[in-house]
Amino acid sequence: MNTPTSSRALGTGPAGLSPVGFGCMGLVGWYGTRDDAESTATLLEALESGVNHFDTAASYQIGENEKFIGPILKPWRERIVLASKCGLARGPDGGVVADNKPQTIRTSLDASLARLGTDYIDLFYLHRIDTQVPIEESVGTLAELVAAGKIRHIGLSECSVATLRRAAAVHPIAAVQTEYSIWSRDPERGMLATCAELGTTFVAYSPLGRGFLAGNFSRLDELPANDNRRSHPRFQDEAAALNKQLVDTLRELGSELGASAAQIALAWVLAQAPHIVTIPGMKTRAHLRDNLAGGRLQLDAAQLARIEQRAAAIEVHGERHPPAMMQAVDR
Repeated sequence: MNTPTSSRALGTGPAGLSPVGFGCMGLVGWYGTRDDAESTATLLEALESGVNHFDTAASYQIGENEKFIGPILKPWRERIVLASKCGLARGPDGGVVADNKPQTIRTSLDASLARLGTDYIDLFYLHRIDTQVPIEESVGTLAELVAAGKIRHIGLSECSVATLRRAAAVHPIAAVQTEYSIWSRDPERGMLATCAELGTTFVAYSPLGRGFLAGNFSRLDELPANDNRRSHPRFQDEAAALNKQLVDTLRELGSELGASAAQIALAWVLAQAPHIVTIPGMKTRAHLRDNLAGGRLQLDAAQLARIEQRAAAIEVHGERHPPAMMQAVDR
């Protein structure tokens, strides 16, 4: 494994986390077709290239994601940060159910450990916040699991600033994971600053807008029939046609710098604060190489200001999740 050129810290620990991590959700489905050979090759090349942060969840393909990546990552286990999540499932009506009850957390962790083939998880998140269970109770359970050696760090996903503060009063929260990109900027309304104050790493998922900001597709008919993105409001044809203006802006600047739209989008996120890391989803070696180049790209103040000015003039159309998932976001 190569040493990352510009590593960042997890929580209040020393630097060592690759700024471009690996979002594993799409490796075995979700975003269209599954190609296990290419997914395996992509994971292995990521490891050899210095990526040491791999993110999965119990809910991804109902455990199949953890089963897939566990054996591949196992030979590297002591050299990587392995993250997983619990507490999110689909209800019988198709809605999203958050369950952060202590017994659910314990049961889910044991199942994830078994599927991943490991005896500890470096970073374990509450995938969504269960408003029916006091966050102090859920984090207290996670703190007991830290003491037991089953997890090393606690994380929260899509939480509010108020929830983060209540949680951090019980136990240090090493990471908050929330969608963040040039077109999804809710974390700028307090979360990024609060994470910096508390010594919490901010993990930006979907920094490439699920591939849209990278220019991987611009219309629904370019996506496979079984691609989950077909249900997202921002990718419906009328919204996508308007949102494409932002991609054109990224491509324009990229062409001047000899970079792709994806590289500009990733570099922009990483430039916003030193406590931010990214976990773009990728399932091909071509996308991996593009993303790693984005992690090395340094945008200067003038370039960042130009992106900011152009982005501010473009209205983003559509929510970032389908309605059921938006309802599960802690506000």
